[in-house]
This record gives sequence, structure tokens and C-alpha cells, in this order.
Amino acid sequence: MEFIKGFTFGWDSQKGYFKTERAKESLRLLQERTASEYVIIALAARQETAHTTEIDYRGSHMVADDELVEMIEYAKSLGLKVILKPTVNCKDGTWRAHINFFDHDVPCEPKWRDWFASYTAYQKHYASIAEETACDLFIVGCEMVQTERREDDWRQLITEVRQLYKGLVTYNTDKYQENHVKFWDALDLISSSGYYPIDDWDNQLDRIEAVVKKYDKPFFFAEAGCPSRTGSSQIPNDWSLEGVVNLQEQADYYRVMFEKTEDKSWIGGFGLWDWQTYLYHEDEAKQNDDYGVYGKPAEKVIKAYYQSR
Repeated sequence: MEFIKGFTFGWDSQKGYFKTERAKESLRLLQERTASEYVIIALAARQETAHTTEIDYRGSHMVADDELVEMIEYAKSLGLKVILKPTVNCKDGTWRAHINFFDHDVPCEPKWRDWFASYTAYQKHYASIAEETACDLFIVGCEMVQTERREDDWRQLITEVRQLYKGLVTYNTDKYQENHVKFWDALDLISSSGYYPIDDWDNQLDRIEAVVKKYDKPFFFAEAGCPSRTGSSQIPNDWSLEGVVNLQEQADYYRVMFEKTEDKSWIGGFGLWDWQTYLYHEDEAKQNDDYGVYGKPAEKVIKAYYQSR
């Protein structure tokens, strides 16, 4: 597997976003400004709460199928390779890692089988699009920690996805969870979200390497990044952390992350988080404290690293 020099794009895009020239220009700038060779197009279906079983991937909160296909084709016209990543959010704001149900059916309570039926239908819909558009990789889920113990359900889902999509398939587990997923053998790659404290990379990489060796699979960080605010380098996964804008702390985080992973031949790349569909104006970068790197020092760190690989 070649090294994935990637960036996530399109998160939380709504119907119509991908048809705009502004979105296409953002994707073009992603490639130009970061030297990315892969784009991970991330989609966000919705369920009402962490304990409801119906997943809505047809509403106006999702880009339409035709515009998704159009954006994939545009990415390919730029020379980018495309990874499709349909995931799910809870409308009430609960993080998807907390989606959970009783392990034994109880009358009048929501059930795992109903949730997996809905989630599988969702994944199969986009697996068909990934096959139609010859996407390079399909990610069947992201950071769904409480669901991961349902090993048999995940294996069945992966089997059904493979009947429609003939390319490589992975699952994006959350930070610290790499050694808890039991169905890595059913996938082509191991991937996780690498939001580790800036001073703890050595410990975490040693732990992850043991998992990669056990399953003898390629590995990459399907997500990794850090907001540009003071304190975020210690808890880069906390998007709600309060702190003043700190562009240098974000740049330092990327620099250390790349330095710590540079000599690990088993790390097959990154899908950095994230590049907005609708970019802020570049002159607003100094006031922006989010994960975006457009116009910030971190952008140059990333481009230099990707160009060196």
C-alpha cells in the first residue's frame, strides 16, 4: 500500500454544497496548499439520539447522490485519490461513540438488530456509489466505540458491503481503541483516529504497533489533527476546549506528530482533520481556533511533510 497523504473534506456538508464552485475551489486549494494526494470525503447521516435505531441519510443534511458523484469525479480530475467515509451523528449532540443498546433484547426497548439493519442499509447505499465511482477505499464507520463489541454484527455488515464494493475496506476506530477491536481480520486495513497528546506519541505508537503486528495488516491514521488554540496539543480530540487562538501550538503539534511517526514503517499515512467545504477567508486565519489549517503555519508544516514523503 502506498503512503496515504490525505485530508478529510466535506464534513457536515448539506444538500447543494458540493454543486457550488466555492466547494470545488476549496478542494482545489486543499490539494495545492497541502500537497495531499488523497481526499477522504466524510458524510454525516443522523439519528435522533444515541439510543434510537433509525438512521436518516436522505434528508437535506446530506449532499445528494448526484452531487457526491460529481465531487468524486472532480477530485479525480485533479489527480486526487478518493476515500469515501459515510458516518453518523446524533441530532441531540451526543458523540457517536455512545450509540448503545441492551445486549439482550428487552420488550419495548430499542434493539441492536434494528440499528444495525438501518446502519447496514446506509453503508450499502454508499458502498454502491463507491463502486460506481471507483473510490480507492471505503471506511464503514468512525469512532463508534460502544458498537464495536458487537463483533458478529460488524462482520456481517462488512460482508454485505463487500458484495457491493470490490475495493479496499477499513473501519476507523477511535483513539486508544486499536487493541479492543476484534474484527480487524475481516478488513483490509487497520485505521484509527490519532488524537494523542503531543508528549505521548511514543507510548501510543508502541501500543498500536503491537496490534498491527498481531493482525499483519496495513495501518493508517484515518483522522489526526489539532485545533489552533492554547491547550489543544494535550487533548487534541476535544473540539470544545476553551482557549485562546494559538496558531503556533497547532503547527508544533503537527511537527511533533510527523517527527514521531517518521521512522515507523508500519504507519501508512494520514487522513488529516479537516478541510472545510466552505473555507473562511485567508485573512481570517489568525482569528480561527478550529481544526482547519488553511492560511495557518500548520498548513506549511503539512505541505513540507507530504512533499518529503
